[in-house]
Amino acid sequence: MEFDPVLLARLQFAFTIIFHIIFPSFTIGLSAYIATLGALWLRSGNERYQHLMRFWTKIFAVSFAMGVVSGIVLSYQFGTNWSRFSVATGNVLGPLLGYEVLAAFFLEATFLGVLLFGIDRVPPWLYVLSAAVVATGTAISAFWILSANSWMQTPAGYELKDGVAYPTDWLAVVFNPSFPYRFAHMLNAAYLTTGFVVLAVGARYVIAGRHIEDGRLMLRMAIALTAILAPLQLAIGDQHGLNTLAHQPIKIAAMEAHWDGSKPGDFHIFAWPDEQAGVNRFELSIPKGASLILTHQMNGLFPGLNSVPASERPPVKIVFFAFRIMLAIGLFMIAAALLGAFLWWRGSLFTTRWYLRAMAQCWWLGFVAVIAGWVVTESGRQPWIVQGIMRTADATSPVPGATIAGTLALFVLAYGVVFWFGITYINRLIAQGPQEPAATESGHFSRRPFSAAHR
Repeated sequence: MEFDPVLLARLQFAFTIIFHIIFPSFTIGLSAYIATLGALWLRSGNERYQHLMRFWTKIFAVSFAMGVVSGIVLSYQFGTNWSRFSVATGNVLGPLLGYEVLAAFFLEATFLGVLLFGIDRVPPWLYVLSAAVVATGTAISAFWILSANSWMQTPAGYELKDGVAYPTDWLAVVFNPSFPYRFAHMLNAAYLTTGFVVLAVGARYVIAGRHIEDGRLMLRMAIALTAILAPLQLAIGDQHGLNTLAHQPIKIAAMEAHWDGSKPGDFHIFAWPDEQAGVNRFELSIPKGASLILTHQMNGLFPGLNSVPASERPPVKIVFFAFRIMLAIGLFMIAAALLGAFLWWRGSLFTTRWYLRAMAQCWWLGFVAVIAGWVVTESGRQPWIVQGIMRTADATSPVPGATIAGTLALFVLAYGVVFWFGITYINRLIAQGPQEPAATESGHFSRRPFSAAHR
């Protein structure tokens, strides 16, 4: 049996990074939520914020650990499966990934220790500060990772010598043309992902009649966040799309399954791209919708897939459908968040059972949207691993396909076991729920130091 080493190397990296990206997209937003709870606790003295902070910190710790374990494997693959890529781009990408470790991971890990184990050992202000630093560290980590990935999409500030990229302008490397849009889009997606997880957990508690006050607080905070960020994500995505059209027009053509660039592009609600014939089958479309979105003109033109040879096109079906999955989830999030805000305004949020039941099952939406977005970004860049510099087929290591297939099978098994245990434990923590805050004789929640409150 013949094994294609390039395909298997791509599948292995895709599997591990899809598994890994689940956890940073959650912990980036969750760390910010925990820090917000801490700030509200210090400001108001309401112990309920502190107890929710402790509850979500336990979940954050499990997610963070799983993200670290799954992420380490990715760095090894640069050497085992992608050595030619590492040689060609290591002068640029190596420092960016190194900055992520030095400036972010060490920062997160140090203050995460305070967050996890300092609750009875440090003053409340220091404990809350550690949560804020961890949240900042996760954002810094995302900054460097997105900078590196964006450079692969829109390389800048470099020169090529014998096929090897050398940096000539580090500011241009870091702040390459697509980075600001990609960073804003991903960071907002992480906060939205966490917002819908918190929304789902709060809805479950209110429906079950357990931890009702905690659930109501989660619902209010989650809706306040998502009602702002969900529409904002649409605006960020629009600007990101315009940037992609300027620098990677064929990726946009694949996202829209747009073949003929001499005609305005329709927005296809559904279609089946026929890559052999260069047409779409079974179209259900909004005439000139894609042109209106991308050029802001009904008759605006943008390049089609037929403007380049078939060998220069990405896999159209994958990009087309992944983009629609991401877009559909995004529109649902906007509707759900705004409806929740309306119910809150009407005073019926906690009594509208059908809405709560629906939201209780929507915890997974953000994760699927993030994965779909990653598929669009990475598959849409093909056949390039670094746009215009190196093709994916030229970037792999001289490793037999059978070897890669064997390690891929082991990864699937190991990651499946880790994921099962991790998710099972997180579900157990959610089932247990937050500890009830202690009340004073007057009925108000106390604002005692951690050491006194838990003796």
